[in-house]
Amino acid sequence: MAISHETEWFYGLQQAVQKAKQQKQKVLFSVVRKIDDLDPLSFYQAGRERYAGERFYWQDPEKELTIAGLGIVEKIQVKADALRVRRIEANWTDLQKNAVKAGVTGIVGTGPLVFGGYSFDYNKTDSLLWDQFGDSLFYIPAFMLSIVKGQAYLTTNIVCTSEDQANLFIDLINEWENEIRNRLTNVAVGVNEYLEQIEDNPEGWKRIVAEAVSHMKHSELDKVVLARELRIVFKKRIETVAVLQRLQKEQAGSFIFCLESAGDCFIGATPERLVKKHGNELFSACLAGSIARGKDAKKDRKLEHELLHDQKNLLEHQYVVSMIKDALSLVCKKLEVPKDPTVMKNRHIQHLYTPVSGECDADVSIFDVIGKLHPTPAMGGLPTEQAVAWIRENEELERGFYASPIGWSDSYGNGEFAVGIRSALIQGNEASLFAGCGVLEDSTPEGEYEETGIKFNPMLSALGGNLHE
Repeated sequence: MAISHETEWFYGLQQAVQKAKQQKQKVLFSVVRKIDDLDPLSFYQAGRERYAGERFYWQDPEKELTIAGLGIVEKIQVKADALRVRRIEANWTDLQKNAVKAGVTGIVGTGPLVFGGYSFDYNKTDSLLWDQFGDSLFYIPAFMLSIVKGQAYLTTNIVCTSEDQANLFIDLINEWENEIRNRLTNVAVGVNEYLEQIEDNPEGWKRIVAEAVSHMKHSELDKVVLARELRIVFKKRIETVAVLQRLQKEQAGSFIFCLESAGDCFIGATPERLVKKHGNELFSACLAGSIARGKDAKKDRKLEHELLHDQKNLLEHQYVVSMIKDALSLVCKKLEVPKDPTVMKNRHIQHLYTPVSGECDADVSIFDVIGKLHPTPAMGGLPTEQAVAWIRENEELERGFYASPIGWSDSYGNGEFAVGIRSALIQGNEASLFAGCGVLEDSTPEGEYEETGIKFNPMLSALGGNLHE
């Protein structure tokens, strides 16, 4: 890892400090340097002590971009209401207005970048389980490693105030970067003994599914997504880097993410893209309708055929396609949506999948699209407002960031958010796993219970618990 070269960016830092003094407000300074190849998991692990509770990790399914962030120079959290997405964007935009950039510029996923997510439902924020995250949590990292199409870049961010001196920052940053460099090692984590899995009232959850089915027969509700929690306990503290390492190995076709806050960590490997923005291009994905993987190739093909011809799954999928198509049509000049779904296969589950792409105007932000898409029918139901209200009143789970947008936005107008499913909340030596299912009028409680059991498996495997057969 390269150590900072003051001559490259010292004048930029002086400019930022001077602007802070003149305007009497904080100014974001960011410098990006191209560096030699570096393992992002090793970088993430190097911040374990100094930056515990202030780290994030992101890897897209194509492995075109991997980001690891250490430390927090600016945290953004807003009021829990219908304007929260706009408020996060407004705060992020304000920080960029006076920002000073140095070093390499224009590279997607580098430089000033904000990472974070939202809760599923801003109307349900009284959650002890998620009290470290609140309704929204985004932050700009102090140090960030970005692997962009195989090239490594190191971003250093500083928030300057009118009281700061540029030359003092130089010594401090060099000290911190040296500490990170000295802690870079191959990731090796010992075995953590698994103790137990705890399901909270499974029969009660099935009763809620039955109530949802009954309600749909006498209302306008077409679909409601219900989720449940599985708590697993280990002997020692769960090492998030070990979980990330296993997810990379086992869930290669998924978005791999984690977001730390204080002592907790939201982590997962989701197959579902909510939205990606690259320049004027927008991409989304319709992912609804699922079935297990077969134990051999013949059984797997049989299950795939069953999924592609199952009317419940096809209807559930079409709900999502229609909603995403309608939402993106509001911001896209042209839109491409395949007529029929294909099957996306992950290690434990296969899904009905329809990719969506379009072209938007230059002034459309990724936050505009998040506000229009979340929650999709795959996470909430249809009609959306009625489904989310029913979930709020009847579901006993504290969803928090589960099934919600999580991702990043850079200062060049690019960004990507995934849907936080196949995920877990790690708290010390325990973890809460989450899984949901789309309940339709012909659903059965036992069938939905089995489906959610299958959806626990990616995180159970990564954490070291007992898989559901």
